[in-house]
Amino acid sequence: MKQKYHHHHVQKKQGGIITMPFIFANEICEKLAVVGFGTNMISYLTSQLHLPMTKAANTLTNFGGTAAMTPLLGAFIADAFAGRPTCYTLRLALANGLRLRGPCVVSFGADQFDENDPEQKTTTWKFFNWYYFCMGASILVATTVIVYVQDNVGWGWGLGIPTAAMFLSIIAFIFGYPLYRKVDPAGSPFTRLLQVSMAAYRKRYVPMVSDHKMLYQNEDLDAVISVGGKLVHTKSMKFLDKAAIVTEDDNLKAPNPWKLSTVHRVEELKSLIRMGPIWAAGILLITASAQQNTFSLQQAKSMDRHLTKHFQIPAASMSVFTQTSMLSTIVFYDRLFVPLMRKFTGLERGISFLTRMGIGFVISLLATFAAGFIEIKRKHAASAYDLIDHPQATIPISVFWLMPQYCLHGIAEAFMSIGHLEFFYDQAPESMRSTATALFWLSISAGSYTSTLLVTLVHKFTAGENGSNWLPDNNLNKGKLEYFYWLITLLQLVNLIYYLLCAKFYTLKPIQVHQAVDERENKDEIELTDHV
Repeated sequence: MKQKYHHHHVQKKQGGIITMPFIFANEICEKLAVVGFGTNMISYLTSQLHLPMTKAANTLTNFGGTAAMTPLLGAFIADAFAGRPTCYTLRLALANGLRLRGPCVVSFGADQFDENDPEQKTTTWKFFNWYYFCMGASILVATTVIVYVQDNVGWGWGLGIPTAAMFLSIIAFIFGYPLYRKVDPAGSPFTRLLQVSMAAYRKRYVPMVSDHKMLYQNEDLDAVISVGGKLVHTKSMKFLDKAAIVTEDDNLKAPNPWKLSTVHRVEELKSLIRMGPIWAAGILLITASAQQNTFSLQQAKSMDRHLTKHFQIPAASMSVFTQTSMLSTIVFYDRLFVPLMRKFTGLERGISFLTRMGIGFVISLLATFAAGFIEIKRKHAASAYDLIDHPQATIPISVFWLMPQYCLHGIAEAFMSIGHLEFFYDQAPESMRSTATALFWLSISAGSYTSTLLVTLVHKFTAGENGSNWLPDNNLNKGKLEYFYWLITLLQLVNLIYYLLCAKFYTLKPIQVHQAVDERENKDEIELTDHV
């Protein structure tokens, strides 16, 4: 079967690997600004503003959760109206105030490669690895250099440097603008989803057709939202198929999208619904890792952080171990693990993103499990030196005992978070990729709020009459932080079982891929692929 497609709204002569230095330079500077601002903020809130520990922790997770919600707005603007480059520029202009840019930069970067070009086929999923690597390298600098300046020079310089970094990120993006491959917006994805839902509801009493080939299809109508391929019919969620049933009242020459939808548009909604359970599984991993910048940091502040007699590591710089382990894992994964696994699985990316995420869940569980035992050891040292009642005293136990939990969180992030991003970009309908990747940041938001809720409930219900508490406000030595870590471990175990069930029954996005005629006149055959 041969068909020809002309898609003039994608500038195919632009993009490619030449755009990556500008996109990565922009991401490095922007992340330096954001992380440089937030990493050490728990110290600022507790030491400068004198907030109680639990209130300071909740303030940070609430801020992170709220900021992580804004990418959904940015994704909507990018997919529906402005396009990813414009949304990208808007986000940079707004600097740290909103994170509109988040999903745009991921989708925009991946858009620079044509997935239907065999020469660029593997470049897209490699982009996610190296995007995360550049982001991690920037965070590494922020958690060492900028944190050191904040602790030893002053907060004026400590917050001024991130501001300058944000300005440089704008310059880096603007310099590369003429080279970018730009995909025009395809109309509001949320409107299309509502139209399908409304059409299906209106036809809820219409009998189902005996053959799915009788369902409404219109390639001209769907051309702008199916550049890379057309979604084909799936047997799940048949109640939504009724939106594509043609009745006597439907005008096929000028169909009302609120009464009749194409199969492609119905499948767009099905794809997003199928992604929901996998999305939800990622929330608890964020909740677990959020403790690194709150309670784990407070643990580090109470321990011996000296590298030499006169130099000690800033407590907030302990996350350098998270970033280092994450970066090392990304390099190992890309250079050794994928080629090795490719020989066994036959998959170009070594293992599927669902398997990659599952490995990340297991490692994150081990991180919080180990953290509980390390906290017991820290308190034993405090007790041995009679420092339980001295929260400001330095306990003579090396801060490097915290390395295992930080490193395990970094390894888990390299598997789970990148796999999560791959999943959203690959399985989302192509016209909704910014919206779908915004779900990654929405899971960060949900995880941050879940952390706030969990800390609040634990602090409330573990309070004793004598002032005891799992999470005390002023003296961590008298608390039961290890119980809190193990509670998160238990929740992660339940979540892992839930994820395995979701992954087992997940249906991959079915897409009929076509080749663009302007580049591959002799290769315009259509193939069925699941992109995994």
